Amino acid sequence: MEKPKFKTVQELLAAGEKLPERYLCTPTGDGEGDQPFNVSMPEMEIMVIDLSLLLSSSDDGREELSKLHSAISTWGVVQVMNHGISEAFLDKILELTRQFFVLPTEEKHKYAREISSFQGFGNDMILSDDQVLDWVDRLYLITYPEDQRQLKFWPKIPSGFRETLLEYTMKQQLVVEKFFKALARSLGLEDNCFLEMHGENATLETRFNMYPPCPRPDKKNVDGLQFLKDGKWYKASILPHTILINVGDTMEVMSNGIYKSPVHRVVLNNEKARISVVTFCDADEDKEIQPVTELVSEARPRLYKAVKKSEKNFFNYYQQGRRPIEAAFL
Repeated sequence: MEKPKFKTVQELLAAGEKLPERYLCTPTGDGEGDQPFNVSMPEMEIMVIDLSLLLSSSDDGREELSKLHSAISTWGVVQVMNHGISEAFLDKILELTRQFFVLPTEEKHKYAREISSFQGFGNDMILSDDQVLDWVDRLYLITYPEDQRQLKFWPKIPSGFRETLLEYTMKQQLVVEKFFKALARSLGLEDNCFLEMHGENATLETRFNMYPPCPRPDKKNVDGLQFLKDGKWYKASILPHTILINVGDTMEVMSNGIYKSPVHRVVLNNEKARISVVTFCDADEDKEIQPVTELVSEARPRLYKAVKKSEKNFFNYYQQGRRPIEAAFL
């Protein structure tokens, strides 16, 4: 299959080329959350949750579950500690990510994604001529289930990347399972309720991101992850070695809107690169996602229709500046 012809943002910077217009997104200040990038942002304090306590029947466990419910129903995001992945291992993942992105261009292009595919190394899929692109180079891989892995896109260099990613995936599966059970329990549901609706073939997709310094500081001169709430952007304050978990559109639908999927973005500056590793947990494409029956009542009517996972739907809404969950609204 043919691979797309593109220059990565790292290549654009190295060549000293003028920043292409399609990488510029200029807020007008007129819409919700549309204030300029270069204004000072208030900080949000993201709740820290002890994952090891969430499924405990102790008083501490119940208190932690209450904290989880409060945080997810308010912000849609928490950071978890005691998640079972050591600090050394998390540092290793980030270091291998850094080593991959500093490889020579020709080495990274061995893993370039193919046209019409999102797996592999590259930039955004180009879906329209007027599409605004993210200022990021990324390596996007399906890591689970095993039969959906395309190992031709898994880097052989740096040494140990593949083996470490496999181990990381196994550790992540345990975190996801515990977290889904805790979310169900926090709503008074049976532990496996959300896991079963997600399906046995739910996928884990890991995206390794390199955001180079932005050459237009007049457009983006603040740094970090931000969340939108009540029409305002807030800068996220994150503790080292915790795992930041956002609930996604799927959880918003399954919880009948009790838990909201948060709108978020990454904003850069002109001084330093940003590296991140993000994992998406997607439902089995053959499973219908809909509000859990127990969460629908006369007092809280059903808010969403049954939907299936659709990459096309996601990208079409995303590129229009709209939220993909709109496809599920009744």
